[in-house]
Amino acid sequence: MDSQTSQPSQAPHSPPSPHTFQVDLRGLVDLLSHHLYSSPRVYLRELLQNAVDAVTARLVDEPDAPARVRLHAEGGALRVEDTGVGLTEADVHSLLATIGRSSKRAEGLEEARSDFLGQFGIGLLACFVVAERIRVVSRSARTPGAPPVEWTASDDGSYTVRTLPDAERPEPGTTVHLVARAGAAEWLAPGRVEALARDFGSLLPYDVRVGDEAVTDLPAPWDRPYPGPAARRVALARHCHDLFGFTPLDTIDLSVPLAGIRGVAYVLPSAVSPARRAGHRVHLKGMLLTERAEQLLPDWAFFVRCVLDTDSLRPTASREALYEDETLAGVREALGERIRAWLTGLAAGDPDRLAAFLAVHHLGVKSLARHDREMLRTMLPWLPFETTDGRLSLEEFAQRHPVVHFTRTVEEYRQVAPIASAQGIGVINGGYTYDSELVQALPSVRPGTVVAELDAETVTAHLDAVDPAEELALSGFLAAARARLDPLGCDVVLRAFHPLSVPALHLDDRDARHEQARADAEERADDLWAGILGSLRGSAPRARLVLNHLNPLVRRISALPDPELIGTATESLYGQALLMAQRPLRPADSALLNRAFIGLLEWATHSEDGQA
Repeated sequence: MDSQTSQPSQAPHSPPSPHTFQVDLRGLVDLLSHHLYSSPRVYLRELLQNAVDAVTARLVDEPDAPARVRLHAEGGALRVEDTGVGLTEADVHSLLATIGRSSKRAEGLEEARSDFLGQFGIGLLACFVVAERIRVVSRSARTPGAPPVEWTASDDGSYTVRTLPDAERPEPGTTVHLVARAGAAEWLAPGRVEALARDFGSLLPYDVRVGDEAVTDLPAPWDRPYPGPAARRVALARHCHDLFGFTPLDTIDLSVPLAGIRGVAYVLPSAVSPARRAGHRVHLKGMLLTERAEQLLPDWAFFVRCVLDTDSLRPTASREALYEDETLAGVREALGERIRAWLTGLAAGDPDRLAAFLAVHHLGVKSLARHDREMLRTMLPWLPFETTDGRLSLEEFAQRHPVVHFTRTVEEYRQVAPIASAQGIGVINGGYTYDSELVQALPSVRPGTVVAELDAETVTAHLDAVDPAEELALSGFLAAARARLDPLGCDVVLRAFHPLSVPALHLDDRDARHEQARADAEERADDLWAGILGSLRGSAPRARLVLNHLNPLVRRISALPDPELIGTATESLYGQALLMAQRPLRPADSALLNRAFIGLLEWATHSEDGQA
């Protein structure tokens, strides 16, 4: 008998019933106002955007149609009228009452979507941030026989729709009525509405008015004709002052036709930190998108503030920032090229304006030159550096000195600058931001240039040695001086150098400082850590106090018979050399200075008592 495996019977299942999300409109409005939008002020931008998009949609079908937007504010209410495409009753149910749907997706408008400002269909929902009730009266231009329709919505999520007599709206277009919610009446006040409309809509392409006052101000200041370059510069400087609150050093045109960008960059009149992210003002198809676009320019261009209009960049969902994508990256690079071209143009034809710019913003140009060899080559004759010959460019300094010496820190420069200058050694202070990196890049731009870091050994080698017989005669003095400074990790060296007024020079380098820091830590540590730090002991040269044999004070000290007094005087010379180099004092150094000062006072008063 054949056997078969029995299968459990399958009961048929009915398909699951679909359910629809229930939206808590008040909760959604709270989300918009506290998380999506930075301020309730954006409600007016949404109203203007909807009106302008409606006009744009109508012009697709009727190029000769009127293009007007009117705003009327009074008594805690606002009315916005447009001559746009309008809506039928079916459009109202389909578009206004469905969150997230945009009229820009309506059939027949796809070919014109690039002309619309909105891309997310949030639209009127944002108005609930300031209004408790919204009433829309609209008449379709596409369906001439359709009657006017009224849509009224409350912030509890309910709405009503009804048709109206023709007399209520004889012409195509839409009127939006807002009634302020409690505590938000200030946002619908006439003065506030006019200020917001001017701020958001000054570059819109249509006739926009608040009451009888025009909002739009076209063409844009950078596109207007002027009698000449000087008049244009003055007009744009006035525009910058009105917009940003400062008078610019200069103005840079930012036209990028392929990206649909027109605008200007204003050069800041005062220095700012490279780490500070400047906010730029960006209009999207005439509508103000943001005043804080931080990613519009390369990081190195922190010395300008921009205002521009674009039709190619994408906004984020809140339409208050730019979406980071390949288009924005390309625009950022193109705008950076415009600023580079402006700098090279100044270098080639307007050195006075370039000098005025570099006096304020040399740090930004140095930052740019680090990453751009062509810019380094172009700007090298002009970039200022602190040197022992004064404030010079690298090119001027290299012409004077066959070897370009530099220090990596400001402290090192202060140690060696006076002495090196007297010995004919040219030194550049590379301790400031970018400077040492640029100095080391000099040979790649100026072939044949020798660049060397200046250290204590190099300085000491350039100082004249004392006659061996004289140094031998001073061996007792040197032994006493070395014994006193040995606990501080400092050697004593005798040299002859200029200027004569400098009795002593304290020299060390980074390796010596690291070794001293390790030794100090070892002295303060417990047995375990002392052993670990002791195993890290290096062979770096110690700091040295170079005594000037040509200095009269050093000669008098070297002739003292008392080893204790020689030690005290040596400590004083050591402390004075540290102070002259503007080095930070360690606790041991401060204690030494105090001890030496008291010791010299005791010696001086004791001598006077003895004479008495």
